[in-house]
Amino acid sequence: MAEAILEVRDLHKHYPLTQGILFKKQVGAVKAVDGVDFDLASGETLGIVGESGCGKSTVAKMLVNLEKPTSGSIKYKGEDLTKLSPRALKAVRRNIQMVFQDPYTSLNPRMTVGDIIGEPYEIHPEVAPKGDRRRKVQDLLDVVGLNPEYINRYPHQFSGGQRQRIGIARGLALQPEIIVADEPVSALDVSVQAQVVNLLDRLQSEFALSYVFIAHDLSIVRHISDRVGVMYLGRIVEIGTDAQIYDHPTHPYTQALLSAVPVPDPEARAHRERIILTGDVPSPANVPSGCRFRTRCWKAQERCALEVPLLAVPAVFRLTDSPARHDSACHFAEEKQVVPPEDSLAHAAPLEDGPAPVEAAREAASEEGAEEEAVAIAEADEAAAEGHGTGGARGRGSTEAGRDGSTEAGRDGSDGAGRDGSDGAGRDGSDGAGGAGDGRPEEPGGPKTL
Repeated sequence: MAEAILEVRDLHKHYPLTQGILFKKQVGAVKAVDGVDFDLASGETLGIVGESGCGKSTVAKMLVNLEKPTSGSIKYKGEDLTKLSPRALKAVRRNIQMVFQDPYTSLNPRMTVGDIIGEPYEIHPEVAPKGDRRRKVQDLLDVVGLNPEYINRYPHQFSGGQRQRIGIARGLALQPEIIVADEPVSALDVSVQAQVVNLLDRLQSEFALSYVFIAHDLSIVRHISDRVGVMYLGRIVEIGTDAQIYDHPTHPYTQALLSAVPVPDPEARAHRERIILTGDVPSPANVPSGCRFRTRCWKAQERCALEVPLLAVPAVFRLTDSPARHDSACHFAEEKQVVPPEDSLAHAAPLEDGPAPVEAAREAASEEGAEEEAVAIAEADEAAAEGHGTGGARGRGSTEAGRDGSTEAGRDGSDGAGRDGSDGAGRDGSDGAGGAGDGRPEEPGGPKTL
């Protein structure tokens, strides 16, 4: 692991609960964050996941000094941010920027995009001289995939994904080393989420950024993160690499969290074990003694109520090289495979030799169509044979016309038009036009014609 540029130790944030009007006295505290420890290496992405209300966003705000910690330390390159003077803190905050959760409320609707992205230069004028700021803002718009000509537009003229890109551009303005992203994609559509996550991934490579990435979506966190920390009721209960956490979880809460992730494959869904937790999440104003998860844990014993488990490698894994050898705050930690690996879901019986499935399906469809046509012709001949005289001739004539006219027209006309006309137009017209507009190459063989 590279050298840590951010070290968080025993971080606490307690909000006091007071009683009285004139003479207020503290009667308790909401322990939003209650002893968080982690390191962030240069160029690394640390993902933090957990239920709503577990303290993820409070940690993010304390990292950028939007909230003052009750106790604990936040060290950036060995310098404790909680003990710096306002002047020294202003200089350090250049290097730790934040991307907020809601792209609709994090941008001032009365300011243009140029003013929003350029505002950090007003606070830190040494980064960009006044005459050079407009060009820098346009460069930032280009970096995040927006047209530099949008510099004079207002936030309401952009979509949600574009607004989040503006927020990312603002975070990049001061050329920071660390970006704290507090659920940056939770308010966006799935397709837009992928675009923003890929943008963050690309920017990390280009500018050597380190991320603290907070989210609810476990699949997105795994996609972008090098390490993952799982929070529960103000504390990190398990932390490790993405493979260790997702494939070899040892804490019961992590296992329950992973078992709740929707699985699109019906066969994989049938083979996995679903862990249903009982009870509600305790109040952070009245946390349980000992292990905080014991009130919902199926492994809870008397020891769990008496001793607070430490976030460390469990004793059972310390002398092994197993991927389960990572920090987990549980007295009875054990590895549990929540979702079986994909290779175990493969069919046991190999396919017999024969035509490829697609070709076999085409042959079956052709044979079925030929049989249906033969039956239709036989029924038409039988009906024509029952006719007598003029009626028979009329019946035979109409039948023949039906066989050679309507049937053939249906096969070559309506069906052909549907295949070569409507479908062809849809493929070569609407879809082809879309392909031309999107810059995609046409299908081999060129446009289809009637």
